[in-house]
Amino acid sequence: MLIYMYIQVGQLLQNQSDIGMVLQTLFSLSFIVYLFYAQRIQAMSMLRAIEGTLRKVKEIRDKGYNTSIEEVKKASEDDFDPTPEVERFLEHFFIPPTSLDPAGIVGKMGQLLNVRENIFEAEVRSMAPKASDSEINNLENLLEASLALNVYHKVIRHFYLLGKKTMNIYVIMQIHMILPMIVREIEAYSRALQAFKEGIPIGDSVGPLVAARLMHGHKWSEIAKEMVVAEVPYNGRTLIITKAKGPGGSVGKPGDAIENILNSRKGRKKVDAVIMVDAAGKLEGEPTGGIAEGVGAAIGGIGVEKHKIEEAIKKHNIPLYAIAIKQDITHVVAPLVKELYTACDTAVETVKRIVDHRTKEGDTVLVAGIGNTVGVAQ
Repeated sequence: MLIYMYIQVGQLLQNQSDIGMVLQTLFSLSFIVYLFYAQRIQAMSMLRAIEGTLRKVKEIRDKGYNTSIEEVKKASEDDFDPTPEVERFLEHFFIPPTSLDPAGIVGKMGQLLNVRENIFEAEVRSMAPKASDSEINNLENLLEASLALNVYHKVIRHFYLLGKKTMNIYVIMQIHMILPMIVREIEAYSRALQAFKEGIPIGDSVGPLVAARLMHGHKWSEIAKEMVVAEVPYNGRTLIITKAKGPGGSVGKPGDAIENILNSRKGRKKVDAVIMVDAAGKLEGEPTGGIAEGVGAAIGGIGVEKHKIEEAIKKHNIPLYAIAIKQDITHVVAPLVKELYTACDTAVETVKRIVDHRTKEGDTVLVAGIGNTVGVAQ
Protein backbone atom coordinates (compact mmCIF):
# COMPACT_ATOMS: atom_id res chain seq x y z
CA MET A 1 0.00 0.00 0.00
CA LEU A 2 2.87 2.34 0.90
CA ILE A 3 4.72 1.53 -2.37
CA TYR A 4 1.53 2.16 -4.39
CA MET A 5 1.18 5.56 -2.73
CA TYR A 6 4.72 6.53 -3.72
CA ILE A 7 4.07 5.45 -7.34
CA GLN A 8 0.91 7.57 -7.48
CA VAL A 9 2.72 10.59 -6.05
CA GLY A 10 5.54 10.10 -8.58
CA GLN A 11 3.11 9.97 -11.50
CA LEU A 12 1.35 13.06 -10.24
CA LEU A 13 4.55 15.08 -9.98
CA GLN A 14 6.57 13.84 -12.97
CA ASN A 15 5.22 16.50 -15.36
CA GLN A 16 5.30 19.35 -12.82
CA SER A 17 7.83 22.11 -12.23
CA ASP A 18 11.19 21.94 -10.48
CA ILE A 19 9.35 22.09 -7.15
CA GLY A 20 7.58 18.91 -8.13
CA MET A 21 10.90 17.24 -8.82
CA VAL A 22 12.19 18.29 -5.42
CA LEU A 23 9.10 16.88 -3.73
CA GLN A 24 9.42 13.66 -5.70
CA THR A 25 13.05 13.36 -4.60
CA LEU A 26 12.07 13.93 -0.97
CA PHE A 27 9.37 11.28 -1.19
CA SER A 28 11.84 8.84 -2.71
CA LEU A 29 14.45 9.53 -0.04
CA SER A 30 11.89 9.12 2.76
CA PHE A 31 10.85 5.80 1.25
CA ILE A 32 14.47 4.60 1.19
CA VAL A 33 14.98 5.76 4.79
CA TYR A 34 11.82 3.93 5.82
CA LEU A 35 13.03 0.70 4.17
CA PHE A 36 16.31 0.72 6.10
CA TYR A 37 15.24 2.31 9.41
CA ALA A 38 11.61 1.22 9.86
CA GLN A 39 12.44 -1.20 12.66
CA ARG A 40 14.56 1.36 14.49
CA ILE A 41 11.82 3.99 14.17
CA GLN A 42 9.30 1.50 15.55
CA ALA A 43 11.64 0.65 18.44
CA MET A 44 12.10 4.34 19.29
CA SER A 45 8.34 4.86 19.22
CA MET A 46 7.78 1.94 21.61
CA LEU A 47 10.58 3.17 23.88
CA ARG A 48 8.85 6.55 24.17
CA ALA A 49 5.61 4.82 25.16
CA ILE A 50 7.43 2.68 27.74
CA GLU A 51 9.24 5.76 29.09
CA GLY A 52 5.92 7.53 29.66
CA THR A 53 4.50 4.52 31.48
CA LEU A 54 7.69 4.12 33.52
CA ARG A 55 7.37 7.73 34.67
CA LYS A 56 3.80 7.05 35.79
CA VAL A 57 4.80 3.83 37.57
CA LYS A 58 7.60 5.67 39.38
CA GLU A 59 5.09 8.22 40.68
CA ILE A 60 2.89 5.40 42.01
CA ARG A 61 5.93 3.66 43.53
CA ASP A 62 7.01 6.88 45.24
CA LYS A 63 3.48 7.36 46.55
CA GLY A 64 3.60 3.92 48.17
CA TYR A 65 7.06 4.62 49.57
CA ASN A 66 6.02 7.95 51.10
CA THR A 67 2.71 6.59 52.42
CA SER A 68 4.52 3.70 54.12
CA ILE A 69 6.97 6.05 55.84
CA GLU A 70 4.17 8.39 56.99
CA GLU A 71 2.06 5.56 58.45
CA VAL A 72 5.03 3.93 60.21
CA LYS A 73 6.01 7.29 61.72
CA LYS A 74 2.57 7.62 63.33
CA ALA A 75 3.16 4.46 65.38
CA SER A 76 6.90 4.84 66.02
CA GLU A 77 8.91 6.68 68.66
CA ASP A 78 8.94 10.47 68.30
CA ASP A 79 12.61 10.76 67.33
CA PHE A 80 12.70 7.67 65.09
CA ASP A 81 13.20 8.03 61.32
CA PRO A 82 11.88 4.85 59.65
CA THR A 83 13.15 5.76 56.17
CA PRO A 84 16.22 3.45 56.16
CA GLU A 85 14.16 0.58 57.60
CA VAL A 86 11.39 1.03 55.03
CA GLU A 87 13.93 1.17 52.19
CA ARG A 88 15.48 -2.08 53.42
CA PHE A 89 12.04 -3.70 53.70
CA LEU A 90 11.16 -2.78 50.10
CA GLU A 91 14.24 -4.64 48.82
CA HIS A 92 13.30 -7.91 50.55
CA PHE A 93 13.15 -11.00 48.32
CA PHE A 94 12.05 -14.64 48.55
CA ILE A 95 13.89 -17.64 47.09
CA PRO A 96 11.58 -20.67 46.65
CA PRO A 97 12.95 -24.17 47.29
CA THR A 98 14.31 -26.18 44.40
CA SER A 99 11.84 -28.25 42.39
CA LEU A 100 14.50 -30.71 41.17
CA ASP A 101 13.45 -33.04 43.99
CA PRO A 102 9.69 -32.44 44.39
CA ALA A 103 9.33 -34.78 47.39
CA GLY A 104 8.64 -32.64 50.46
CA ILE A 105 8.65 -29.34 48.56
CA VAL A 106 5.39 -28.20 50.21
CA GLY A 107 6.91 -28.57 53.68
CA LYS A 108 10.02 -26.66 52.60
CA MET A 109 7.90 -23.91 51.07
CA GLY A 110 5.74 -23.68 54.19
CA GLN A 111 8.78 -23.39 56.43
CA LEU A 112 10.27 -20.59 54.32
CA LEU A 113 6.94 -18.73 54.24
CA ASN A 114 6.68 -18.96 58.03
CA VAL A 115 10.18 -17.51 58.37
CA ARG A 116 9.27 -14.72 55.94
CA GLU A 117 6.07 -13.90 57.85
CA ASN A 118 7.91 -13.86 61.18
CA ILE A 119 10.61 -11.56 59.78
CA PHE A 120 8.03 -9.15 58.33
CA GLU A 121 6.09 -9.04 61.60
CA ALA A 122 9.26 -8.49 63.66
CA GLU A 123 10.43 -5.74 61.30
CA VAL A 124 7.12 -3.89 61.49
CA ARG A 125 6.91 -4.23 65.29
CA SER A 126 10.42 -2.81 65.67
CA MET A 127 9.54 0.15 63.43
CA ALA A 128 6.09 0.78 64.98
CA PRO A 129 6.16 -0.23 68.68
CA LYS A 130 3.06 1.84 69.46
CA ALA A 131 0.83 -0.01 66.96
CA SER A 132 -1.83 -2.52 68.01
CA ASP A 133 -1.96 -6.03 66.55
CA SER A 134 -4.51 -4.97 63.93
CA GLU A 135 -2.45 -1.91 63.02
CA ILE A 136 0.67 -4.11 62.74
CA ASN A 137 -1.15 -6.32 60.22
CA ASN A 138 -2.33 -3.31 58.22
CA LEU A 139 1.15 -1.77 58.19
CA GLU A 140 2.61 -5.08 57.07
CA ASN A 141 0.10 -5.25 54.21
CA LEU A 142 0.83 -1.63 53.29
CA LEU A 143 4.57 -2.30 53.16
CA GLU A 144 4.04 -5.46 51.09
CA ALA A 145 1.95 -3.48 48.59
CA SER A 146 4.74 -0.90 48.40
CA LEU A 147 7.25 -3.73 47.94
CA ALA A 148 5.22 -5.07 45.00
CA LEU A 149 5.11 -1.60 43.41
CA ASN A 150 8.87 -1.33 43.83
CA VAL A 151 9.38 -4.66 42.05
CA TYR A 152 7.08 -3.65 39.18
CA HIS A 153 9.01 -0.40 38.74
CA LYS A 154 12.41 -2.10 38.75
CA VAL A 155 11.38 -4.76 36.22
CA ILE A 156 9.85 -2.25 33.78
CA ARG A 157 12.89 0.01 34.18
CA HIS A 158 15.21 -2.96 33.52
CA PHE A 159 13.60 -3.85 30.19
CA TYR A 160 13.36 -0.18 29.20
CA LEU A 161 17.06 0.49 29.81
CA LEU A 162 18.10 -2.85 28.29
CA GLY A 163 16.05 -2.12 25.17
CA LYS A 164 17.39 1.42 24.96
CA LYS A 165 20.97 0.18 25.33
CA THR A 166 20.75 -2.61 22.75
CA MET A 167 17.97 -1.21 20.51
CA ASN A 168 16.87 -4.84 20.22
CA ILE A 169 13.26 -4.63 19.08
CA TYR A 170 12.42 -8.05 20.52
CA VAL A 171 13.50 -6.99 24.01
CA ILE A 172 11.49 -3.78 23.66
CA MET A 173 8.41 -5.54 22.27
CA GLN A 174 8.28 -7.98 25.21
CA ILE A 175 7.60 -5.27 27.76
CA HIS A 176 5.63 -3.02 25.38
CA MET A 177 3.06 -5.70 24.53
CA ILE A 178 2.25 -6.69 28.12
CA LEU A 179 2.52 -3.18 29.58
CA PRO A 180 -1.26 -2.45 29.51
CA MET A 181 -1.96 -5.55 31.63
CA ILE A 182 0.87 -4.76 34.03
CA VAL A 183 -0.39 -1.19 34.45
CA ARG A 184 -3.82 -2.51 35.48
CA GLU A 185 -2.20 -4.51 38.28
CA ILE A 186 -0.06 -1.55 39.33
CA GLU A 187 -3.10 0.73 39.54
CA ALA A 188 -4.85 -1.88 41.70
CA TYR A 189 -1.88 -1.92 44.10
CA SER A 190 -1.99 1.87 44.10
CA ARG A 191 -5.60 1.76 45.34
CA ALA A 192 -4.58 -0.92 47.87
CA LEU A 193 -2.44 1.70 49.61
CA GLN A 194 -5.61 3.55 50.62
CA ALA A 195 -7.32 0.35 51.81
CA PHE A 196 -4.47 -0.77 54.07
CA LYS A 197 -3.82 2.77 55.26
CA GLU A 198 -7.44 3.25 56.36
CA GLY A 199 -8.15 -0.39 57.26
CA ILE A 200 -11.09 -0.85 54.87
CA PRO A 201 -12.10 -4.13 53.15
CA ILE A 202 -10.68 -5.03 49.75
CA GLY A 203 -11.93 -7.32 46.98
CA ASP A 204 -10.14 -10.30 48.53
CA SER A 205 -12.11 -9.72 51.76
CA VAL A 206 -15.34 -11.20 50.37
CA GLY A 207 -14.65 -14.67 51.82
CA PRO A 208 -14.08 -13.42 55.39
CA LEU A 209 -17.05 -11.05 55.00
CA VAL A 210 -19.37 -13.97 54.18
CA ALA A 211 -18.02 -15.90 57.18
CA ALA A 212 -18.40 -12.84 59.43
CA ARG A 213 -22.06 -12.48 58.47
CA LEU A 214 -22.71 -16.12 59.27
CA MET A 215 -20.94 -16.02 62.66
CA HIS A 216 -22.04 -12.52 63.72
CA GLY A 217 -23.27 -12.42 67.32
CA HIS A 218 -21.91 -15.86 68.25
CA LYS A 219 -19.02 -16.64 70.57
CA TRP A 220 -15.73 -17.25 68.79
CA SER A 221 -12.29 -18.52 69.76
CA GLU A 222 -8.87 -18.86 68.13
CA ILE A 223 -8.22 -22.19 66.39
CA ALA A 224 -4.87 -21.51 64.64
CA LYS A 225 -2.48 -18.63 64.05
CA GLU A 226 -4.64 -15.56 63.32
CA MET A 227 -7.69 -17.80 62.67
CA VAL A 228 -10.98 -17.78 64.59
CA VAL A 229 -13.86 -20.26 64.75
CA ALA A 230 -17.48 -20.14 65.93
CA GLU A 231 -20.31 -22.67 66.09
CA VAL A 232 -23.64 -21.49 64.70
CA PRO A 233 -26.92 -23.46 64.73
CA TYR A 234 -28.84 -23.48 61.43
CA ASN A 235 -31.93 -25.48 60.40
CA GLY A 236 -31.11 -28.42 62.67
CA ARG A 237 -27.46 -28.44 61.59
CA THR A 238 -24.34 -27.12 63.27
CA LEU A 239 -22.24 -24.74 61.20
CA ILE A 240 -18.60 -24.37 62.18
CA ILE A 241 -17.50 -21.02 60.74
CA THR A 242 -13.82 -20.10 60.42
CA LYS A 243 -12.05 -17.04 59.01
CA ALA A 244 -8.89 -15.02 59.53
CA LYS A 245 -8.92 -12.89 62.66
CA GLY A 246 -9.85 -9.29 61.89
CA PRO A 247 -10.11 -6.41 61.54
CA GLY A 248 -6.38 -6.22 60.81
CA GLY A 249 -5.18 -7.25 57.37
CA SER A 250 -4.42 -10.97 57.60
CA VAL A 251 -5.16 -14.16 55.67
CA GLY A 252 -4.24 -16.36 58.65
CA LYS A 253 -3.51 -20.06 58.29
CA PRO A 254 -6.75 -21.58 56.93
CA GLY A 255 -5.03 -24.91 56.25
CA ASP A 256 -4.04 -25.26 59.90
CA ALA A 257 -7.49 -24.09 61.04
CA ILE A 258 -9.40 -26.65 58.94
CA GLU A 259 -6.97 -29.42 59.90
CA ASN A 260 -7.28 -28.58 63.61
CA ILE A 261 -11.08 -28.44 63.44
CA LEU A 262 -11.36 -31.82 61.71
CA ASN A 263 -8.90 -33.47 64.10
CA SER A 264 -10.61 -31.97 67.15
CA ARG A 265 -13.87 -33.77 66.30
CA LYS A 266 -12.54 -37.17 67.41
CA GLY A 267 -14.99 -38.70 69.84
CA ARG A 268 -17.63 -36.18 68.79
CA LYS A 269 -19.92 -35.75 65.80
CA LYS A 270 -17.61 -35.61 62.79
CA VAL A 271 -17.81 -32.93 60.12
CA ASP A 272 -20.08 -34.08 57.28
CA ALA A 273 -19.21 -31.44 54.67
CA VAL A 274 -16.84 -28.54 54.10
CA ILE A 275 -17.76 -25.37 52.18
CA MET A 276 -15.07 -22.88 51.17
CA VAL A 277 -15.85 -19.33 50.04
CA ASP A 278 -13.22 -17.24 48.27
CA ALA A 279 -12.68 -14.56 45.66
CA ALA A 280 -11.93 -15.80 42.13
CA GLY A 281 -10.72 -14.13 38.97
CA LYS A 282 -13.38 -13.44 36.36
CA LEU A 283 -13.08 -13.59 32.60
CA GLU A 284 -13.70 -10.49 30.49
CA GLY A 285 -17.43 -10.22 29.82
CA GLU A 286 -18.44 -11.83 33.11
CA PRO A 287 -20.14 -9.58 35.68
CA THR A 288 -18.28 -8.41 38.76
CA GLY A 289 -19.73 -10.17 41.80
CA GLY A 290 -21.00 -13.21 39.93
CA ILE A 291 -21.36 -16.36 42.05
CA ALA A 292 -20.21 -19.77 40.87
CA GLU A 293 -20.38 -23.13 42.66
CA GLY A 294 -18.00 -26.04 42.32
CA VAL A 295 -15.95 -28.59 44.23
CA GLY A 296 -12.40 -28.43 45.54
CA ALA A 297 -10.28 -26.19 47.74
CA ALA A 298 -11.19 -22.58 46.91
CA ILE A 299 -7.97 -20.88 47.96
CA GLY A 300 -5.16 -19.11 46.13
CA GLY A 301 -1.58 -18.44 47.08
CA ILE A 302 1.51 -20.55 46.51
CA GLY A 303 -0.30 -23.74 47.48
CA VAL A 304 0.92 -24.63 50.99
CA GLU A 305 -2.42 -24.02 52.70
CA LYS A 306 -4.30 -25.66 49.82
CA HIS A 307 -2.18 -28.79 50.21
CA LYS A 308 -2.92 -28.95 53.95
CA ILE A 309 -6.66 -28.62 53.32
CA GLU A 310 -6.74 -31.29 50.61
CA GLU A 311 -4.74 -33.72 52.76
CA ALA A 312 -7.07 -33.19 55.74
CA ILE A 313 -10.18 -33.59 53.57
CA LYS A 314 -8.84 -36.81 52.04
CA LYS A 315 -7.87 -38.20 55.44
CA HIS A 316 -11.36 -37.69 56.85
CA ASN A 317 -13.17 -38.53 53.57
CA ILE A 318 -15.38 -35.43 53.57
CA PRO A 319 -17.05 -33.80 50.53
CA LEU A 320 -15.54 -30.41 49.73
CA TYR A 321 -17.69 -27.72 48.11
CA ALA A 322 -16.52 -24.36 46.77
CA ILE A 323 -18.19 -20.99 46.24
CA ALA A 324 -16.37 -18.42 44.09
CA ILE A 325 -17.16 -14.71 44.08
CA LYS A 326 -15.90 -13.44 40.73
CA GLN A 327 -13.95 -10.22 40.35
CA ASP A 328 -11.44 -8.58 38.06
CA ILE A 329 -7.74 -8.59 38.94
CA THR A 330 -8.00 -4.84 39.53
CA HIS A 331 -10.53 -5.45 42.34
CA VAL A 332 -8.57 -8.03 44.35
CA VAL A 333 -6.46 -5.62 46.42
CA ALA A 334 -8.46 -2.45 45.73
CA PRO A 335 -11.15 -1.17 48.14
CA LEU A 336 -14.34 -3.24 48.08
CA VAL A 337 -16.79 -2.09 45.40
CA LYS A 338 -20.59 -2.13 45.73
CA GLU A 339 -21.06 -5.11 43.39
CA LEU A 340 -18.80 -7.31 45.53
CA TYR A 341 -20.39 -6.13 48.77
CA THR A 342 -23.82 -7.07 47.41
CA ALA A 343 -22.46 -10.39 46.15
CA CYS A 344 -21.60 -11.35 49.73
CA ASP A 345 -25.34 -11.44 50.56
CA THR A 346 -25.89 -13.77 47.61
CA ALA A 347 -22.97 -15.93 48.75
CA VAL A 348 -24.47 -16.25 52.24
CA GLU A 349 -27.73 -17.50 50.72
CA THR A 350 -25.75 -19.88 48.49
CA VAL A 351 -24.02 -21.35 51.56
CA LYS A 352 -27.40 -21.88 53.22
CA ARG A 353 -28.84 -23.50 50.10
CA ILE A 354 -25.92 -25.93 49.83
CA VAL A 355 -26.33 -26.81 53.51
CA ASP A 356 -30.08 -27.37 53.06
CA HIS A 357 -29.81 -29.46 49.87
CA ARG A 358 -26.64 -31.48 50.46
CA THR A 359 -26.77 -32.21 54.17
CA LYS A 360 -29.44 -33.46 56.52
CA GLU A 361 -30.61 -32.45 59.98
CA GLY A 362 -28.10 -33.30 62.67
CA ASP A 363 -25.12 -32.87 60.32
CA THR A 364 -22.12 -30.68 61.08
CA VAL A 365 -20.85 -28.43 58.28
CA LEU A 366 -17.57 -26.51 58.24
CA VAL A 367 -17.69 -23.17 56.38
CA ALA A 368 -14.38 -21.41 55.69
CA GLY A 369 -14.23 -17.79 54.50
CA ILE A 370 -10.89 -17.48 52.71
CA GLY A 371 -9.09 -14.20 52.02
CA ASN A 372 -7.64 -11.05 53.56
CA THR A 373 -9.80 -9.93 56.46
CA VAL A 374 -8.71 -6.27 56.50
CA GLY A 375 -11.61 -4.19 57.79
CA VAL A 376 -13.69 -7.29 58.60
CA ALA A 377 -14.11 -8.18 62.28
CA GLN A 378 -15.73 -11.29 63.73
